[in-house]
Amino acid sequence: MTLFEAGFTEPRQILPRDGEAVYFQTVFSHEQTARYLRTLTDETPWEARNIILFGKEIPQPRLACWYGDLGYSYSGITLEPRQMTPTLVEIQQQCESLANAKFNSVLVNLYRHGQDSMGLHADDERELGVEPVIASVSIGGERNFRLRHRESKELVQITLGSGSLLVMSGLSQQCWMHDVPKTKRHVEPRINLTFRLIHNV
Repeated sequence: MTLFEAGFTEPRQILPRDGEAVYFQTVFSHEQTARYLRTLTDETPWEARNIILFGKEIPQPRLACWYGDLGYSYSGITLEPRQMTPTLVEIQQQCESLANAKFNSVLVNLYRHGQDSMGLHADDERELGVEPVIASVSIGGERNFRLRHRESKELVQITLGSGSLLVMSGLSQQCWMHDVPKTKRHVEPRINLTFRLIHNV
């Protein structure tokens, strides 16, 4: 198992091979993240949905909302787009600059406590195109993030801190899967924003 822990300020590639996942530890200041946490918590019309997992319909273990130009489908659900807010546009512009990519959509997730989670998956839907760039911003409580290689089962783990950015690109979605596991530890609420470019297919 390969383990990378936060503790650096320069962007760092955390995948050993087969794709890129570059971690920027501090992109947004404490003042910015505090403001974003308040604003996004209050202005986001959070939705609790059921998803299809291994053929069964189960409650999605977090709250979510989809913003952008086009709808998005995953795990048996289709999300209708909402118009980007000024706060989201502000965060998006910073992500585009650092990721050297353009985005037109964002999935906003709220992890209320340690039992909210994201199951093992890859962002490899057709609408994302080949070798998509995914920019993942963390605001609020720290959570463990894991990437598992599809073939070798090699595991990479990192603690995503508030104000950080993780940019996944290249073969990362083809060769690796990722998740945010449940934890019994007390953790503060966390908002995660994953910016992406959706194509009309």
